[in-house]
Amino acid sequence: MKELLRTTDPTVIAFATHLLSGEGITAFPLDVHMSILDGSLGILPQRLMVADRDHFLATAIMRDNDILTSL
Repeated sequence: MKELLRTTDPTVIAFATHLLSGEGITAFPLDVHMSILDGSLGILPQRLMVADRDHFLATAIMRDNDILTSL
């Protein structure tokens, strides 16, 4: 598993997951419920993970849709 993106905006995670599923890539959101621990302020980032074999294509899909990915 490789980290594709990290953000505090849950709408970016949802949009990216939808884009990837349309291309047949399974994405795994992590740290989704961490906002409960920080008092629902949304300051802890969520991560989106993909399989190693899908990382290159997923990065290209994110770049084509102007979504910044993790380095």
